Amino acid sequence: MSTGSRWNVTTWLVGATLGVYLLVVIGATASLADAADACSSWPACGEAAGDPVVLVALAHHVMAGLVGLVLLGTAITVLRTETPRRVLGAVALAGALYPLQIGFGAFLATTGPVVPGLHLLVGLLIFGSLVGALAWQLEHETGDPDESPDPDLGPPSDGVSEESRETPAAAGAPLADRPLGARLRAKAFAYFRLMKPRLMWLLSLVAAAAMALAAATGFSLGVETIVLTLGGGVLSIGASGTFNNLLERDRDEKMSRTSDRPLVQHVVPARRALAFGVVLTALSLALFLQVNPLTAALGLTAVLFYSVVYTLVLKPNTVQNTVIGGAAGSLPALIGWAAVTGRIDVAGLVLATLIFVWTPSHFYNLALAYQDDYERGGFPMMPVVRGETETRKHVLGWLGATLAVTTALIWLTPLAWLTAVTSTAVGAAFVWAVVRLHREQTEQAAFRAFHASNAYLGLVLIAIVVESLAV
Repeated sequence: MSTGSRWNVTTWLVGATLGVYLLVVIGATASLADAADACSSWPACGEAAGDPVVLVALAHHVMAGLVGLVLLGTAITVLRTETPRRVLGAVALAGALYPLQIGFGAFLATTGPVVPGLHLLVGLLIFGSLVGALAWQLEHETGDPDESPDPDLGPPSDGVSEESRETPAAAGAPLADRPLGARLRAKAFAYFRLMKPRLMWLLSLVAAAAMALAAATGFSLGVETIVLTLGGGVLSIGASGTFNNLLERDRDEKMSRTSDRPLVQHVVPARRALAFGVVLTALSLALFLQVNPLTAALGLTAVLFYSVVYTLVLKPNTVQNTVIGGAAGSLPALIGWAAVTGRIDVAGLVLATLIFVWTPSHFYNLALAYQDDYERGGFPMMPVVRGETETRKHVLGWLGATLAVTTALIWLTPLAWLTAVTSTAVGAAFVWAVVRLHREQTEQAAFRAFHASNAYLGLVLIAIVVESLAV
C-alpha cells in the first residue's frame, strides 16, 4: 500500500473524528437542548422552523447529515485500503451506531428525553471509536516494527557529558565575585526558579476556572475568596516545586535540561531550600484556612502528593508516573471549587478529571522531546520504557479523552457556545499537531504538540471563566 493511500485514510479519519466531535460538543450545550425542545417535529421542526431558536436545531440536523456523508466516505476509503482489522472494526462500529444515533435523536425530538444523557453517551461512543481507529491507523502508518525499548530501565547513568554541564549559570562569573546587588538579584531569582513559576499560570487558571464555574452554578464569589485562594495556590505550587527541586537534585545533575537548576549549581544550599519550601507551605495553609478547612486540606494534599507521592514514589519507579501523577494537577480544580462551595460536587470532579486526562496528552510530548535526557536521569518515562510508537498512540488516546471530558463538563454545567466552539477549534489544531507528530517524528514536532496542548487547556479554561462570569 502506498504512503499516499495510507495518508488518505488518515485524512478521512481526522475529518470524521472532528466532525463527530463538533456534533457531540454542540449537542451538549444547553442552547441546543432549548432548540430541540422548541422543535415540534423532526427533521424540519414543522411550523416552528422560522423561530430563531429552532434554527439552531435545524443547523444541527444539517450538520449531522454532512458528517454522516464524511463518515460514509471514511468507511468506503477504509474498505478499499489495506488497513488493520481493528481500524476496520472501529470504523464499522461507528458506522453502525451513527444511523441509530440519528434515529434516536429523531425519537427524542418528537417524544422528549427518556434517559438524560443517553444520546450524548452514544455520541461519545462513536467519537471514541473513531479516535481508536485513528490511533491504530497512525500506528500502522508510522510505527517502527523494529522498535524494542528496554522494559527494565536500569539505574541512572553516572556519566554526564561536559556539554550537558555547560549551562548559562555555570558559564558566567562566580556568584561570590559579583557585586552585592547582582548577588542579591541572582539569589532572589534562584529562589524564584525553585518555585517552578512556569507551572503557576496554568494551575492558577485551573483554580480560577473552577471558582468561576462554581459561581455560575449559584454560589457567591467574593474578591477576598479569589485573592486568598489564588494566593494560597501560588504559594503551594511554589512549595511543591521547591521540594521537587530538592528531592531530584542528584538526577537533575545528570539531565542537560535541568543541570542548571539552583540546587544543582549550588546557588541555593539544600537546607535553605528545605526551609524555603516549609515556609511556603505554611504560608499557603494560612491563606487557605481563611477560606475554609476543606480548601486548606486539599492544598496540603496537593503539596504532599506532588512532593512525596509523585516525586519520590511514582516518577522514578513506574511508567505510569505521568498518568497517576496527573492527580496533582487536578487538585487545583478541587481547591478552587471547594473555596467557593465548601464542598466537592460532581461538576468540580469533572473539571478535575479534565485536567487529569489532559496531563498525559500534554506531558508525553515533552517526554518524547527529552527522551534521551530522561533515560540518562533514570526516569522510566513512556518513550524510554515502551518506545516512541506506543507513546504517540497514547498521546492521541488521552487527547480523545480530554475532548470527551470537556463535552461532559459542558453538558453538566451552564457552559455553552463559547466553550464548545473553543474546544472544537483548538482541539482540531491539537489533533492535527499530534497527527504531524506521528508523521514527522521529530523533536520539533513533539514541541509543537506540547505547545498545542498548552494552548488547548489554556484557551478552554479562559472560555470557561468568561462564559461562567457572563451567566
